[in-house]
Amino acid sequence: MPGDAIAGYRLDELAERFGLTLRGDPTQRVLGVGTLAEASSQQLAFMANTRYAAQLRGTRAAAVVLGADAAAQCPVPALIGADPYLAYARIAALFEHAPAAVPGIHASAVIEPGADVDATASIGAQCFVAATARIAAGAVLGPQCMVGPDCAVGAQTRLVARVTLALRVRLGQRVLVHPGAVLGGDGFGLAWAGDHWEKVPQLGGVRVGDDCEIGANTTIDRGALDDTVLEDDVRLDNQIQIAHNVHIGAHTALAGCAAVAGSARIGRHCLIGGSAGVLGHLEVCDRVTITAMTLVTHSIREPGEYSSGTPLQNNRDWRRNAVRLKQLDTLARRIAALEKGHPK
Repeated sequence: MPGDAIAGYRLDELAERFGLTLRGDPTQRVLGVGTLAEASSQQLAFMANTRYAAQLRGTRAAAVVLGADAAAQCPVPALIGADPYLAYARIAALFEHAPAAVPGIHASAVIEPGADVDATASIGAQCFVAATARIAAGAVLGPQCMVGPDCAVGAQTRLVARVTLALRVRLGQRVLVHPGAVLGGDGFGLAWAGDHWEKVPQLGGVRVGDDCEIGANTTIDRGALDDTVLEDDVRLDNQIQIAHNVHIGAHTALAGCAAVAGSARIGRHCLIGGSAGVLGHLEVCDRVTITAMTLVTHSIREPGEYSSGTPLQNNRDWRRNAVRLKQLDTLARRIAALEKGHPK
């Protein structure tokens, strides 16, 4: 593509590259991206939600990526596509230029004898790589990462910083792991011995497929016997807990602070909202959406959208309804009795 992030990109170049329809000056250049409300006359904005129609009408952006249904309201040049958010994401990637990793091993890193580290990998400051670990071609370990025994980091995978791969963790290719994540720690396995807990050995590992992303401070426990598994293109937000022997299908995404208990199975193409929870040993089929703060207490066999929890109310209404909720069983019994013709 002729343009670059410094010189910018012509709108006709962007339209051709990303399969968009251009309405407006084809020679207009954009030098970056911004929001509808704040974008300058040299930046590209996008609109994927009609709630921002007022901001669209007042935008000062150089151009806007949007859908055909909103194009008529756009006061500036438009790049029109069926999925404006996806198109914007691809265009915005042109302006993201992280510093290139330099192949080699930092002087402060500790690489145990026997570790297999490809010559094209980049091992940052104060990293540790165990003797039985493998680091593949083009992999990047940011500062203070630990790759423990029997762990493998796939080609072009990046551990940003302070990532811990504790034991028997295998990452596929092009995986991105954000700071503070811990993979391969002990699963929470305990046996009650009458007067105290005894630890159940966690003998499995963690297997992460290609093109996955794991958010900051997220934890994925290794399995008790079999592995904990993330299939290809699974996306985990920050501060998520994935317990031992969980299996998550390809292309599933979990938002922040969600938790999946041990041995649960999540299908493919699922979306799980923030702070949602899935109890252990349950199964969720493919193409299920679980909204934020929902607690899944039984297996889900049919695709669709599922919710639980109490929506936000003002405090006075919430207190009144909470009292009524306590009376629900009594009211149900009274109604059942009335329906039978035997009021109590």
